[in-house]
Amino acid sequence: MKNKSFQILSLFIVYLFVGFGCKTIKQPFTEYSITKSAEGRNGMVVSAHPFATKVGLDILKKGGNAVDASIAVQFALAVCHPTAGNIGGGGFMVYYSDKGEIATLDYREKAPAAAHKDMYLDAQGNPITKLSLDGALAGGVPGTVEGMWQAFNRYSKLNNWKALIQPSIDAAEFGLGLTKREADGLNGISKSMEEINKGKTVFNPKTWKEGDILIQPELANTLKAIRDRGRDGFYKGDIAKKISQSIISDGGIMTEQDLADYDAKWREPIITFYRGHKIITMPPPSSGGIVLAQLLHAMEPHNIKSLGLHSTALTHLMVEAERRSYADRSTHMGDSDFYPVPLKALIEKNYTFDRMKDFDPSKASPSANIKEGLRESEETTHFSVVDKDGNAVSITTTLNGGYGSKYVVKGVGFILNNEMDDFSVKPGVPNLYGLIGAEANKIEPGKRMLSSMTPTIVLNKDEKPYIVVGTPGGSTIITSVFQTILNIIDHGMDAPTSVAAPRFHHQWLPDMIYTEDNCLTENVRNELKKMGHTITSRGKIGRVEAIILKDGKLQGGADPRGDDDAKAY
Repeated sequence: MKNKSFQILSLFIVYLFVGFGCKTIKQPFTEYSITKSAEGRNGMVVSAHPFATKVGLDILKKGGNAVDASIAVQFALAVCHPTAGNIGGGGFMVYYSDKGEIATLDYREKAPAAAHKDMYLDAQGNPITKLSLDGALAGGVPGTVEGMWQAFNRYSKLNNWKALIQPSIDAAEFGLGLTKREADGLNGISKSMEEINKGKTVFNPKTWKEGDILIQPELANTLKAIRDRGRDGFYKGDIAKKISQSIISDGGIMTEQDLADYDAKWREPIITFYRGHKIITMPPPSSGGIVLAQLLHAMEPHNIKSLGLHSTALTHLMVEAERRSYADRSTHMGDSDFYPVPLKALIEKNYTFDRMKDFDPSKASPSANIKEGLRESEETTHFSVVDKDGNAVSITTTLNGGYGSKYVVKGVGFILNNEMDDFSVKPGVPNLYGLIGAEANKIEPGKRMLSSMTPTIVLNKDEKPYIVVGTPGGSTIITSVFQTILNIIDHGMDAPTSVAAPRFHHQWLPDMIYTEDNCLTENVRNELKKMGHTITSRGKIGRVEAIILKDGKLQGGADPRGDDDAKAY
């Protein structure tokens, strides 16, 4: 009887919606079609999740430009990819317009005003690791909403903010079917998330499986406030009050004033050249652009293709370049608003050539002997977008570790980042990714923490977009982008092949070559070991999203290491 009454009531509600001209009740988004390779002429989106890719492509088809689509993708990832997609984190954008304009936008998180350099140390001066990784104290002031708002106001063609946010609101409110990877990820962090949040959230406790519907009503309401009030819907008023109250009640220090004061910054891009191609990438507080420029400069005197992909000689050369560049990263790089990063000196080709003078083709240089020349779980996410007019956007965005601090801000439904761990909690002490920091990256109020994110656009010899690329991966981001560019320019790979190719990584300290299992042959490994290298296998490195523009066509490659999806029209 109860079931029959419920059915009658349901039919009556539907009748009311239809009878009064309202939209019918929306259904969860469950139709996934993951494509690793795509081609088109009018527009392309490559992202970490098929829902986000679809949302971005729909915006392009409705007349939006690459920036419009990128904004829609950024908010969609906050709903469908909770491990890294976010409104509780930050990121970097590299932009190229069809008129030749180049811009980079820094919406990296900032330390709250009450932050100080010793905030994660005990009475003896030793780091309390969990404080900078888990919970309310681990988060920097989020920058994503402000970043997207600034990008919209400067570059939007559609000029309809609400239309860019609405698909994400619908997915949060009415539900989204989980992929197997997303379900497994939520199951993997369920226990720690329950402990950190002192109870139940929409993400736990539950055993998730592929196809289950994730509904996020609090996140939907937060997105509605952003839709209706723009950046002020997040950084001021009721949402800001809830964010601050939740964080402070659970031991954090982020205030309403911290949120109100947050600003994203347009910065001068790092521009360098590699084999006649102009490379446009991020300046500090990203270390990615400087290190990428150094690595490419180190390769330029060599015939990379003739050395052979994953050969002993080429792997050795690349590792030696990486070890020197990451030593510079450790000492010289931080937020240039707080520390005089010697940017111009570091990206001079002659500087890198000088650094490589002691390169020995026959043996490894122990990292203990490598000093700076002048005296980051890896769950970031990246997406690349190109529209029909040739505007291109490369965005990398992150919560830092997988699911950030695992702290779900009460009443607003988003996961807070744990980016404070990207500061040098104590000079000489490694962070989550084993990266060593120094004075340049110490914690200071209002400062942005150093990042490895490396969104990049490569122009062809006619100075038109050729490659749009980026990846997640913590400290491996830079080396993954580096290898992908070499794969395309030197080894002649197409987009899907270049992102699928096996990868390796070295970051100065620890003095170790990390490789994917299928990267180096046993013979190459043995030869490298004889040269003095230490090698260890690890899991997958990065999830690169690349678009190649050639002969009027767009070719996309979505990394097979995840749910990444490429679509075009």
